[in-house]
Amino acid sequence: MIEMPSKVEGKQFDLYKLEQKLKPIGYSIGGNWDYDHGAFDYKINAAEGYQFLRVPFTAVDGELDVRNCTVEIGRPFLLAHEYEAGIDEQGNSGTFSGSFNQFQEPTNKDADFPNQYIDTGKSLVAELEMLLL
Repeated sequence: MIEMPSKVEGKQFDLYKLEQKLKPIGYSIGGNWDYDHGAFDYKINAAEGYQFLRVPFTAVDGELDVRNCTVEIGRPFLLAHEYEAGIDEQGNSGTFSGSFNQFQEPTNKDADFPNQYIDTGKSLVAELEMLLL
């Protein structure tokens, strides 16, 4: 994990409005959310495992699944997940298989982040700041 200090840290947004800004440019809400916290993920690469920019947030008022929830952005960070090769090789064709493969548990949730994608992460954070501030 590589922390990416940003001017968006500590800023508060309506979660629905934040989603409307981030989803069109490639962010999705990561699967590890709870009622009081979550994260937006931007997939940088998927050639060897997955590399993401993760933008964490916590609920300030209300719960994440309730309308008009305000969230506060935490410090973005880069992370990499490694997955075991060869799992379900026969099911790796078409978009249908993606709905199952995405639930495969990573073999290493905090893998080394490849240096060649760090600049991409910095650019994504700069774009995030321009969009939200």
